[in-house]
Amino acid sequence: MVSPFLYFPGERLSLAELTAACLDGVLVAIGAGYMPADAAETGWMRARSLAPLTGPRLALVRRSAGWVHGGVLVEPSPHHLQRSGERRVRVTHDVRVIYHDVRLDPSDTMEVAGLAVATPTRALADLARLDEPPLAHTWACSDPDLAERARAWIREHPRIPYGRRALDLLDRALVR
Repeated sequence: MVSPFLYFPGERLSLAELTAACLDGVLVAIGAGYMPADAAETGWMRARSLAPLTGPRLALVRRSAGWVHGGVLVEPSPHHLQRSGERRVRVTHDVRVIYHDVRLDPSDTMEVAGLAVATPTRALADLARLDEPPLAHTWACSDPDLAERARAWIREHPRIPYGRRALDLLDRALVR
């Protein structure tokens, strides 16, 4: 699907032309593509910019999902993808992607710009238990309702790894 606000190398312009437009200040890099410098960076634009990196059976998770939902302010590198379908996926090696082969429950995904993305609740819970705690703490402090939903999600999944650490982090964020 060609978007009037997103440009990918080889779609309408070459990589050299897109890079030149960035140097001129007309375009800025976003995800795996480029967008006009004066366009609003929305969750839809963030998700759609990652379409070349994902497939129909992969979902954006962790920091990547947090970035799409606006909880993580800086685009992560590399992006995190997780299997969302029943079957295993063969992923080609790409330095821009970290692939997690554990199946993501369908109830923990939503569609944004035609891509599967972990829900904000699941993304925050994963950030709190697995990734850098400052990211999760900042997001939890800015959205206490989401932090409470993430705590409830972790309590519903008591055998999830590092759940206690995540609950402690979310508790500290809600105390402030």
